Formats: sequence, structure tokens, C-alpha cells
Amino acid sequence: MSPDAASPRQAIRQFLASLRSPARILVAISGGSDSTGLLLLLDEVVKAAPHLEISLCAATVDHALRAGSADEAREVAALCAALGISHMSATWQGEKPKTGIMAAAREARYSLLAEAAEALGANLIVTGHTLDDQRETLAMRGMRTEQVSTGIADAVLFDRRFWILRPLLFSTRMDIRAFLRARGVRWIDDPSNEDTNYERVRMRRQLSAHTSVEKDIRAAWAERLTLSSRAAEWLDRHFQLHGGVLGQVVPGGLRQDRAVLDYTLGRLTAVFGGQPFAPGRVKMERILAFAAGSSAPGRMTAGRVVFDLRRDGLYLAREHRGMVPLILQSGETGVWDGRFLVENRLGTTMRVEAQAARSSLIPVPGIQPPRVGAVNDSPMRNESSAPKDLGALDSCDEHRNEGGRGRGLPTSAWKRAIASAPALSSDGAYLSPESASMVELTPYFAPFDRFLTRFDFIFADRLSAVFAMAPYAGLPLRSIDGKTI
Repeated sequence: MSPDAASPRQAIRQFLASLRSPARILVAISGGSDSTGLLLLLDEVVKAAPHLEISLCAATVDHALRAGSADEAREVAALCAALGISHMSATWQGEKPKTGIMAAAREARYSLLAEAAEALGANLIVTGHTLDDQRETLAMRGMRTEQVSTGIADAVLFDRRFWILRPLLFSTRMDIRAFLRARGVRWIDDPSNEDTNYERVRMRRQLSAHTSVEKDIRAAWAERLTLSSRAAEWLDRHFQLHGGVLGQVVPGGLRQDRAVLDYTLGRLTAVFGGQPFAPGRVKMERILAFAAGSSAPGRMTAGRVVFDLRRDGLYLAREHRGMVPLILQSGETGVWDGRFLVENRLGTTMRVEAQAARSSLIPVPGIQPPRVGAVNDSPMRNESSAPKDLGALDSCDEHRNEGGRGRGLPTSAWKRAIASAPALSSDGAYLSPESASMVELTPYFAPFDRFLTRFDFIFADRLSAVFAMAPYAGLPLRSIDGKTI
């Protein structure tokens, strides 16, 4: 056993003891050694401790990428039936992409697991990621950046709905396979795990089985959690939201600790730019030098966001380029521009595009585009003065905050933000108020709403409150590493 490794059985006992109960766990099982070991370990410990009020179900995702995958799913189903565990198989349907297949498969896998969890009544999902996977991930990321990586997170919230937990993240594959051999249980070896076309396989062959990571990774996790908490406090004190589309960092916020500023501006850039990741190191250095290193007013663009530096702070809004229209059939849901989640409950097809492109629409007398997001939803409401409605485009200075000092927003910054807001139409005309009420339009945080690690949870949840959105689902844990949460 590696010096860092935890006994698989002990890891599972600690995991189950940390869960809030009652709980129903969906085990993601492919038939490989890691996930098969996870299922059997959970089954043994749960059956030995009925007082925990925990039940199991399982799901297998068939990516349909190679011959024999359907047979393997049936083998897993037979194992689950022998254990008395409810199981379902889900197949990745449709044409597969020619590039980026691993990322696409990951998206499909978690979507199908979430659907299975819903169908089987589970409230959380577990996967069989191991210490070996963690070492490989850290090594691959270390080749791309000098920054300390948090590696694979032990807990990730998927699609705002289900927490994905990884109880064997500090147990080795060798120890899990020893457990399976002791019980005479076979597993399926996926041939792709030996395909050196994949970076992870090449890295696996280079790494020593005794590469130490636990101390470093736990320190990185603690540091990231502290930073997320400090960043959430920064939002409370220094950030304002106007109309759901214009962000403002008040001057004092630009004079804070550089690590906090790096974290907050990076993630706000991703949110306002509709991007899944914060800008890279070189781009962030440019942003920080402009925002915190200059007192002269000016503008710059980075990460699809226009940064407008004024005497009263830094304004952030989506730049006008690259906002591709989204067509939704009746009943469909989609993400427009990485910034808004749109659900079409109309009986007809609808189109979502930027306000900047609205000249192509036929205006209906008396109808304005719908208000989206929250106006003045930051904790500093009394200092803000945004318009009440996204349809008010003529002048921001005539709109006043009812409870504030009556200070107007910069006209150009406000108009830029409004131009980036979504316009909803059908058959070439704005939706009527009745039709608009049939469309669910909510802000979408590209870096958080699909995959949110527990390390970023505090910041993301506070940002959700700023946008007047429902809080994220809380962790289904009573404790982490023996510490009550």
C-alpha cells in the first residue's frame, strides 16, 4: 500500500459515516476494477450497518464506442441482480464527435448518470476514481501550468442537481483489485486503458506507483476553500449587479489582496463572458494590470468581456461579438451564449439572440424585451442605481434607485450591457407578454452550473444570491475528513 493510500474498506466506512441519512446512492459502475470494487465495498458495508439508513442502486453508461460494450453492460447488470441492487443501463445515443471525444463522452456520461439517479430515486452519485487517477491528473496538469492544482475534486455538483462523490480517491487501484481477488470477483479490462493515443495512458506508464500526493493535494484543497470563502466576502463588500447583465466592482474592491482579486475577477470574467473556465495566466495578468494597476479610465476586452474602468469602479459586460442565436423547438431547453438558460414552454419554435441584433425583429406596440436576472441584487443595493427593465435603452441617467443616492450608471456601459441581453422572438416578432411568460429565462454560470467543485461552492453560492437565484444544492455530507460541516 502506498504511504498516502487509505484502505478501501476503511475509506468506504468513513464515507458512509459522513453521509447525511437517509440516503440513496447511485453507484456508477462500468465493470472495471475500480467501479466494481466500489460497488462491492459499499454493498458489504451497507449490509453490515443497517442503522445508517442508506440504500444502493447502480447504473452503467454504455458509450457505444467499441464492440462488446453492450455485452459488458449486461455483465454488470447480472452482478447487480446477484447482489439484489437495482440497476439500469443507459446508452450514449446519436452521432459521436470526430474530435474531443473524451470530453464529449464525459458530458454524456454524467448527463445519463443524472437521469438514472432521478429514475432510481437516488439523491447522490458515487464514482470509482482512485488515488492512481489523482496522481495522473496532477501530473498532466503540472505539465501545463506551474500553479498548484486541486486535481480531481472529491465532491462535484453536477447540473445544480446531483452531487458526485468519490470515496476511493485516496485508495489505490492495486488495493481495490486485491480486495476483488480475495472475493473471487472478476472485472472487465477496457482496452482503451492501454491505448497510448490517450494522454492519461501515456502518463500512467511514466508515473511511479509510490508518487506521494495526499499531503500536497489536501493542502491545495484547504487553500482553495479559504480563497473561495474570502472571495465570497469580497462579493458582499465590493461587487454590484445592475439589470442582471452589468457588473460593477467598486474602487475599494480593486485594492484588495491580489490572490483574491485574481480569483474573483477570473471567475466573474468567465460568468459575464459565458465561458466554462477562468482566463489563463497570461490573460489574467493583463486583466489585473489594467484593473488594479491603473488609475486612468479606459477600456479593454478579454475573455469576451469588456472591462470599463471609471472613477466609480470597474464595469464588466459581455462584448458584442460572437453571440450566436439559439433556436429552441417547443419543449426544448438550451443555454444561450453560455450566460442564460432558456426553456421554451411555448407551442411554437422560438429564437434567442442578442438585443444588439434586435433591429431584425418586428416590434409589437407596447411590448419590450423581458427583464432578465436581478436588478441591484448585490448586498450594496443602497449604492446602486440601475434601470428597472432591460427594455429601457434610451438613457440610464433618468432611472434612479428608489432607496439609493440617485447616482446614474455610465450611459455607454449600460447600453453595452443591454445590447448583450437576450431578446426573445418567434416568427420574426418579439414575444407578447403572455407568450414571454411561457419562457423560463434564468442566468447561467458557465464555470459553475455544469460542474461545481466543493472548493468553489461558497463563492458560487454567494454569486447565485447576488443574481437573485436559488441556492445551489448543499453537500449531502455531515462531515469531511472527520470535521463536522
